[in-house]
Amino acid sequence: MARAAVLGRLNWLVGTVTAVRDETATARTIVLDVPGWPGHAPGQHVDVRLTAPDGYSAQRSYSIASASAGSRLELTVQRLEDGEVSPYLAQTLEVGYPLELRGPIGGWFVWDPADPAPVLLVAGGSGIVPLMAMIRARAAADSKVPFRLVYSVRSPDTVIYSGELLAREQAGESDGVSVTYVYTRTAPPGSDGPARRIGPAALTADGWLPKQAPAVFGCGPTGYVEAVAGILTRAGHDPGLIKTERFGPTGG
Repeated sequence: MARAAVLGRLNWLVGTVTAVRDETATARTIVLDVPGWPGHAPGQHVDVRLTAPDGYSAQRSYSIASASAGSRLELTVQRLEDGEVSPYLAQTLEVGYPLELRGPIGGWFVWDPADPAPVLLVAGGSGIVPLMAMIRARAAADSKVPFRLVYSVRSPDTVIYSGELLAREQAGESDGVSVTYVYTRTAPPGSDGPARRIGPAALTADGWLPKQAPAVFGCGPTGYVEAVAGILTRAGHDPGLIKTERFGPTGG
């Protein structure tokens, strides 16, 4: 997921691509080995910089998809057809290629594994990326904090991390992570109801009650995030416990 860069006093590092895997027809995960990587908290992001032979450079920010694990780092990039950076990352970049980045950036939209509060994750499209880092960090910490993910996508073939999320769905209560999908364009056969936008029913039936005081993390397009925050606040959730990240056109 790309968002506007947040600049800080950080040095540029050079990582090497060790693996790539397609998540959907337009989204790819890039696995990097980044010597000197200081580690990160789930929910943070990095700046990525591409430099052409003539010296022209472009940079974008991308959410970190992985839990902190030494020098290993994962980014998941959604390709924008008219993008300047994302098409290279999602189509051209190969194993062995170098990639400049700096980070981690951001300290507010992060989940602390030591926090005992239940967690509600609400994702729209590629907004799943930083939330998946939280799910993976939970597993890495062997945390028993219950997580509930409500994931809004256009259709089944646009679900990022579909295999991993399916495994967590199948694990069910034993894993402590539940996953609910809201399909906005095409619902799969056998799903509950027609395609629809996210609304109070999904966040009430598949989320947490306000009295349970969950930590809420919502990420997606601006309009989606604003709608989610509004629904939860009107339902009685404490606005101080709702953290959001939003993104819009950035040039990719």
